[in-house]
Amino acid sequence: MTLKRWMFLIFSLFQIVWLAGCTEKSFTPIERGESFVASLNIQEPSLDFIDENGELIATWLFEKAYSGAVLIGDDRVLLYGNQVDTFDIYDLTTGQKLYTKKVDLGTTNAYYSEATHQFFIANSKTNTVTSFDEKGDELATQQLGNYPMAMASTSDKLYVINFKDTKLSVLNLDDLVVEQEWPIAKSSHGIAIIEETNELWIGGHGEGSKPNRFVKRYDLSSGKQLGDIEMPLMPVGLTKTSDEILVVSHGHNELYVADFSGAIKWNLKVGANPFGVNKLNDLIVVAGYDDHTLYFIKDGEVQRTVDVGKGSFQLLVREE
Repeated sequence: MTLKRWMFLIFSLFQIVWLAGCTEKSFTPIERGESFVASLNIQEPSLDFIDENGELIATWLFEKAYSGAVLIGDDRVLLYGNQVDTFDIYDLTTGQKLYTKKVDLGTTNAYYSEATHQFFIANSKTNTVTSFDEKGDELATQQLGNYPMAMASTSDKLYVINFKDTKLSVLNLDDLVVEQEWPIAKSSHGIAIIEETNELWIGGHGEGSKPNRFVKRYDLSSGKQLGDIEMPLMPVGLTKTSDEILVVSHGHNELYVADFSGAIKWNLKVGANPFGVNKLNDLIVVAGYDDHTLYFIKDGEVQRTVDVGKGSFQLLVREE
């Protein structure tokens, strides 16, 4: 082969690789400043973006088996999967992928701290939590208990539930040094921090023939259990709003709304196997995993329902 033909071949291969990179799939852009609730559906991985009127803004269909997502600021979304060896960050305004980061298989959760502009990845195979800056550069990693998953934070501490263990880990938000470990029930899941009352609430599945029926309240500083709130079977989805706590129990298909003192304000039977709950403006939104439906609720009544992709599992909310 002549040098000229060899150079032509190399140039042609370079063009193919370059074009392949330039034609990577992008999604329907989400207009900057537009409010939405996004349903992450995991049976056929997708994100459905819905406005407060129940109208579909866009659907992003994925080839990767994503099992979770988190908003990074206002205009980015991080997608991960327990059986996916990367996490991917997309720009919502353009619909284009910003970058991909290689990680170990076993990601159970991702969490973003507005206070420090860092995000955290929990992994069930390495039993670690790792922090990253917004560019995806790794900052610190920490070994924890068995199967770290649910996370929440204050301005300086990260609280991590070890799902298959009997302890909650309290980490320094900057360097991930473990500062405390609290005894908790195995199979705990669902976490909410109420800084107004200096409390942390935890839900859970329960174990075997003893399913959990309580949300447990802990002192945020000491970890001392302050009491519990009886809820229907398996309260696992907890979301704090400006003045109340939303709890969905997938064992009994119910939504409970409590004030910060733990008093139940009202409850509603809703959805089929709900896991996710959030609030978009003055509407509570519940995700029905088995019926693939979002329920928009106001003043204790369902205002509308919206069909989404199969296996609605998690809700992301952006309000503008």
